[in-house]
Amino acid sequence: MSEIAIYQSIALDIAQKIANGEFPVNTKISGRTLLASHYHVSSETIRKAISLLKDEHIVQVSQGKEITVLSKQKAAEYYNKYKYLKSVFSLKQELVMLLKEKKENDRKFEVILNDIINFSDRLRNLTPYNPIEIEIMESSHTVGKTIDNLQFWQMTGATIVALRRGNQITISPGPSVILRVNDIIVFVGDSQAHERTLAFVNKTV
Repeated sequence: MSEIAIYQSIALDIAQKIANGEFPVNTKISGRTLLASHYHVSSETIRKAISLLKDEHIVQVSQGKEITVLSKQKAAEYYNKYKYLKSVFSLKQELVMLLKEKKENDRKFEVILNDIINFSDRLRNLTPYNPIEIEIMESSHTVGKTIDNLQFWQMTGATIVALRRGNQITISPGPSVILRVNDIIVFVGDSQAHERTLAFVNKTV
């Protein structure tokens, strides 16, 4: 997107505010520094935008760089003549927001991907034990209790290596973790431990 399109779009936006009465005639509007902060552009870009409005006799700029509104009618005429440019600035602002959201989503994706990789590496190191998953049902007596309170290892002989809760994966959950409905426990142990764990978790209240 060119710099010209940006400052023309900003000039158009300010003209629309004047035409709508948001900036009344003979009042002063924010200086260049404040406008630059509002529109997230440089002070030079704001200077160019204000210069366009000044050339159209919509505003005047004093030597002290105060911006005073001169004509609501000329602002409306300017807006109607060049309003197609408004979409340029709006699209740029939307693009900036989308890029920020993408950056944040990429960061979250990287964290989840690293968790999965670490989880897979740990499971590979657990051979010859094969991890088993079991979901905590609403009727299970384990709901609302911590792993420690349940004496999970003592009762089953199985070791919990991970806990899946929705899209989150907790590796080696601590003894204070409270089990909830629909949690998925990932555990390892010998064949007898597997049977005991399945029976223990499926035990109803």
